[in-house]
Order: sequence, then C-alpha cells, then structure tokens
Amino acid sequence: MLRFILLANLLLSSVIGATSTARQDTTVVVTTGTEVWAPAPPKLPPGAQIAVVFGDRSKPGELYAFRAKLPDGYSVPPHTHPMDEHVTVLQGTMLVGFGETRDETGMRELPAGSYITLPSTVPHYNRMRGETILQFHGIGPYDIVYVDPADDPSR
Repeated sequence: MLRFILLANLLLSSVIGATSTARQDTTVVVTTGTEVWAPAPPKLPPGAQIAVVFGDRSKPGELYAFRAKLPDGYSVPPHTHPMDEHVTVLQGTMLVGFGETRDETGMRELPAGSYITLPSTVPHYNRMRGETILQFHGIGPYDIVYVDPADDPSR
C-alpha cells in the first residue's frame, strides 16, 4: 500500500510539474508603451494601427488578443463579425451604436476601463473620441463583414 501511495505521489508531482512548466511557457506580459504598432489590415478604414498581444487572430480555434490605436474621430461603418467580439477600452472613448444604419444620436459612450461583448452577427458601428486604444480578445478567426459591401476599404 505504501508503495502505491509513493508511486501515486510521484506521478502526481510529475503531472503538476509538467503543467506548471507549460503555463510558464505561455505566460505573456505586455505593458503600456511596449507594444509594437503596425498599420491595421486593409479591412479597417485607414488610420488604424494594431499591436499583437498574443496568438494569431486569423487561425480558427486559436485564442488571440490584439490592440488597436485609433485617432480622434476614427469610425467604422456598420458591420458584423462571424465570432463574438470582446473589447476593452484602454484609453480614450469609444462610442458604439447598433443597427444596419448609423444613428449618431443613439450611440453609447464607453470611456477608458469599459468592456463590451458584441455577439456574432449583431450589426454595430463606432466612433472614437480622442486617441483611443482598444484591446480585442477572443477565439479566431477574427473578421469584419460590412453591412454595405461598398464600405469595405479592402475592395
């Protein structure tokens, strides 16, 4: 019996050690000011910059996080996403509205520190007040589908 308990403890320690090592290998720390900014993909209107925090937003099933730096007045026309969108406002203010047509009077103000989940296929649009930094996270692939295909700047 004692041998069984010792063997079980040894196996459990090995599993816990392996799990701890795996977690350490995937730890990601990004502090404000250390991001590497690059122009956003052409599916977004010009002027946006992005910084990858971790993951690859284009890969199906992969967890990702990225930041977007958007100038004052930046706006994205009505659009949807094929996946749920999770957004945290890190700096500035994002105004968000819902529906297939823009209505500036009905937009909700989300100041720094705010978080919003936008379920897949729910049409929405936004505008930034002040230079705004947003952090997006979710499970890929990330995409944006404009309600009016003519609004897609990548076309």
